[in-house]
Amino acid sequence: MTMTRGFSRRLAAFSLIFGAALLSWSMTPAQAQSNFPTRPIRVIVPFAAGGVADITMRIVAESLGDKLGQRLIIENMPGAGGVAAARAVLSSTPDGYTLALLSNGTAVSVPLFKSLPYDPVKNFAPISSIGFFDFVVGTNVESPYKTLADLIKFARENPGKLNVGTISVGSTQNLSAALLKSVAGVDFQIVPYRGTPEVIVGLLRKDIDVMIDNYVGMKSALLDQKITAIGATGETRSVILKDVPTLLEGGVNGYDVVSWNALFAPSGTPPEVIAKLNAALREVLVLPDVKQKLLDLGIEARASSPEELKARLVDDIAKWTKVIDQAGIPKQ
Repeated sequence: MTMTRGFSRRLAAFSLIFGAALLSWSMTPAQAQSNFPTRPIRVIVPFAAGGVADITMRIVAESLGDKLGQRLIIENMPGAGGVAAARAVLSSTPDGYTLALLSNGTAVSVPLFKSLPYDPVKNFAPISSIGFFDFVVGTNVESPYKTLADLIKFARENPGKLNVGTISVGSTQNLSAALLKSVAGVDFQIVPYRGTPEVIVGLLRKDIDVMIDNYVGMKSALLDQKITAIGATGETRSVILKDVPTLLEGGVNGYDVVSWNALFAPSGTPPEVIAKLNAALREVLVLPDVKQKLLDLGIEARASSPEELKARLVDDIAKWTKVIDQAGIPKQ
C-alpha cells in the first residue's frame, strides 16, 4: 500500500514536470517571435570588407542593432557571384538570426549563371531595401563630349568608334553600357577593366572616351575636376548630383538603371520577424546621420515594403535577362 502511494506520488510529480516542460516547449516559438531578437543577428555580405556594400551594411547595422537591442555581426563572403554567401544563409534556420545582404547583382546572377543552386525569388524572403544608387556617365574634362547629346550624336554618326569603359563583363556597370547600346540604338565598343581605378586611368589617358561607374568610385576624380559627369542612369535626377541630367533627359528614352542593396531572410522566416525587422529599418533609414553617411557613399537611403522589394527583384531579373541575351554575354 505504501509503495503504491509512493509510486503514485512520483508518477504525479513526473506528469506535472513533463506537462510543464511540454507547455514550455509549445510556447517557445511564439515567445521567440514576440521577443525577437534575443541574441545577436548575423548578416552575410557577398562582398569583400571595405567595399561600398560592406560599408553601407555596417553603417546601417550599427543603428539597427541599437534599435533592436542586439548586435548585428557582419560576415563577408565575397566571390562566386554571391553563391557561397547565399548558400550560407539558406542553410541556416529561418528564424531571423541569419540574414543576407543582396543587391542588384543578385538579379544579374540569375541569367548570367548557367545554373544557380537556388532561386532568389522563391528561396529568400524580402525584408526591405536599404539604399539605391545610380551610375554616372563620365568623360575626360578635355573631351569634346560635353553633354549626353554630344555623345549620342557622335555614336550614331560613327558606329563602333566610341569606346566606353566599365568594370568586368557581367557587372551591372558593364550591363548598363550594353543596355545603352540597345535602348539608344547605337553601336560602340565596351572595354572591360578589372576595377574602377583602372577605368579612370584609361579615361584620363584617353584610351577610352567615356566611362560608366558608381559615384563613390569616381568621386575623387570628379571633385578634382579631372572627370566631367554628363549623365546619370536613374529615371530621376540623383540626390547627389542634382545638376547632372539623366539619360532620359538626354534623349535616351526608356533607359533606367538604378542599383540597390537590401536585406533578405531565408524563405520560411516567420512573418512577425520580417515585420519587426522591416519596421526597425524604416526607422533607422530616416535618421539624419545614417542618411548623410550613405549619401557620402553616393547612396540614397530608402526603405521599402517586402512586396515592393520582391517586385523590384523580379523586374530586374527580367530586365537583365533580356540585356544579357541581346549582348550575347556567355553564361558562367
